[in-house]
Amino acid sequence: MNRPELRISSDVLRSNIDAVRTRIAPSTLMMVLKDDAYGHGLSWAVETAVTAGVKLFGSYDVRTGLDARRIAGGGDVRVFAWATSSDAEIDEALVRNIELGVGSAEYLRRIISRASVLGVTARVHLKIDTGLHRNGILPEEWAEAVAEARAAERSGVLALDGVWSHISEASDADDDEAQAAFVEALRVADESGVAPAARHLTASAASWWRPELRGSVSRIGAFCYGIRSADGPELEGIRPVATLVAAITDVVEGDGVIGIGSFDGLPSTLADASVGTPAGARVLKRIDPVTSIIEGWPGMRIGDEVTLFGAGDHGESSATSLAERIDTVGEEILTRLSPRVRRVIQG
Repeated sequence: MNRPELRISSDVLRSNIDAVRTRIAPSTLMMVLKDDAYGHGLSWAVETAVTAGVKLFGSYDVRTGLDARRIAGGGDVRVFAWATSSDAEIDEALVRNIELGVGSAEYLRRIISRASVLGVTARVHLKIDTGLHRNGILPEEWAEAVAEARAAERSGVLALDGVWSHISEASDADDDEAQAAFVEALRVADESGVAPAARHLTASAASWWRPELRGSVSRIGAFCYGIRSADGPELEGIRPVATLVAAITDVVEGDGVIGIGSFDGLPSTLADASVGTPAGARVLKRIDPVTSIIEGWPGMRIGDEVTLFGAGDHGESSATSLAERIDTVGEEILTRLSPRVRRVIQG
């Protein structure tokens, strides 16, 4: 092995998806695919999830949504993309039946205009700002936006398929206030016409631990991949999908050199972390640009494998446990890994 490897288990992903769906039922899973499926690889994630029965995917941007649509194929798989996009991207999304998240009146009008030109029906989810101020229609402008969407619906160029929002997950009190604003937005939408079927407020953490906040849809990304919340408890039935491994390439003064460094996305601040070796846990002594130094052990040989995370009792158990050492989150560790880290699909 002359390159570091991120070993990815398809069986674990499928098992995690089953555990998530059981936990959130009867809410429908929207499996989120942002940042190249959290660094695991978009094609693999979509293909594996489809075999596990996932029918709804969430993409931050239209381009990723279009890729997900191509990988998933036809049938009844749905794809939702929520970033505000250019007119050219809107056109592609509408032609390929991508559902669009709409967080402003201006974006809503552009979608209506493009759908009218193309002669298609845009499927949209209107976003209410519930206090996070991360895009979203303000409560005082909500009724007017809903009315505009309903007028377009009556003309056949739009279908109001959903209402959604983000919450901070900073405290239960903040999220309770967000839910109240969301419920009021739903009331206005429901009274204006056919009630939107997709109603989604929660992402991974709130979907898991606060069932009263779940809607008909729950947007879950990190937990599907086995990435728990930083400083959060372990998740019942959820395991890390990925294991990061590098081989000993040289032995210098009794310590091992492995072929992964900060240029590969491994933060240099992770020095002193515990890693897994054939002799048990050892210290990651230093992280250089293209190599790192591992505390040696008797009988160490070139080619021996070192596990940076995913080693259970012999080092850090997951990307999140490694990330907690430097006060960040597991997805940052995974999404920083460069293309030189080979993605190897197993099981």
